Amino acid sequence: MRFEFATARRIVFGPGTLSEVASMAVEMGRRPLVVTGQSGDRAVPLMHALEKLEMEITRFQVLAEPTIDMALGVVQKARQAACDLVIGIGGGSVIDTGKVAAALITNSGQLMDYLEIIGNAQPLECAAAPYIAIPTTAGTGSEVTRNAVLGSPEHRVKVSMRSPFMLPDLAVVDPELTVSLPPSITASTGLDALTQLMEAFVSSHANAMTDGICREGLLRAAESLQRVYENGSDRKAREDMCLASLFSGFALANAKLGAVHGIAGPLGGMVSGAHGAICAGLLPYVMEMNIKALRTRAADSPALERYNELACILTQRSNANAKDAIAWVKNLCQTLQVESLAHLGLNKADLPAVVAKSQISSSMQGNPIRLTEDELMEILHNAL
Repeated sequence: MRFEFATARRIVFGPGTLSEVASMAVEMGRRPLVVTGQSGDRAVPLMHALEKLEMEITRFQVLAEPTIDMALGVVQKARQAACDLVIGIGGGSVIDTGKVAAALITNSGQLMDYLEIIGNAQPLECAAAPYIAIPTTAGTGSEVTRNAVLGSPEHRVKVSMRSPFMLPDLAVVDPELTVSLPPSITASTGLDALTQLMEAFVSSHANAMTDGICREGLLRAAESLQRVYENGSDRKAREDMCLASLFSGFALANAKLGAVHGIAGPLGGMVSGAHGAICAGLLPYVMEMNIKALRTRAADSPALERYNELACILTQRSNANAKDAIAWVKNLCQTLQVESLAHLGLNKADLPAVVAKSQISSSMQGNPIRLTEDELMEILHNAL
């Protein structure tokens, strides 16, 4: 057995840990670029703490899911201000935008030089500027991953910039930052974390270390996602989902994902739904197709037993099987009011393009079996 495991250089987890960030940041730089979401309310205490330390702050707001143009804007602003440190405090879009800024502060060339699929996918040559990632949602795990996802409206697709240099230097996960999230965002981000844990668990690149992480994350998500959706002030459930999200980031960065994310990437550039909602809309149908394809073409695959174990974790029943896992996911999606892909704006006419783009997605590399064009088309039809 051989595997590698890479993650953020340092991880600090716990309620109230946001208050510790300024003292850690001052040891990493003096001119921080602080990337926030649209309101930035959760960043206010941090900004005040940085100002007290007389740091020269440059702020950039991410007003929507990040695009190539947005990334170009933040990089230009960071370079003009000679920023020597980046702090991203927000959801996955904010943290990904900060990753791109930190990477291109220290690396020459154009953004398109480094983007996958639509760019040249060149490797970064230099270490990124110091980066502190502070998630305010429990979903993407981006605080411990090595890639950033950007939308390209021109190409109607989402693509990644990826490098080991993009792993944050410090990830600070404070569950208190997620308490005020509304149910809809709690649901979509939590479903993203759940999907990432599930896909990494059955991935063809899973290993002993990611297995343990996935089992723990899945158990916490199964116990707490619906609970925190129904009662956002449940601190224990918030902590569980922050851990599930963090663990999903560990897992996907080291075991890869699968067909849900392979399809969701192209869809993200074509429909208006949140990434987690798109993943949830696909998840049960990808599970069904994977299990069917494995039984037909790879009956001895260990992934089939993984789906049975997954069912036991989700349902907390020792005799559960893969069929029960699918039913559990469908029931959860119904409870969390997940909309169909048609409601999110997907048209039948777009399906061939989605299939073509998904087949070359890097996320497909972890799927436990290679799905055919017809199988991918069937998934999409079922999810409409």
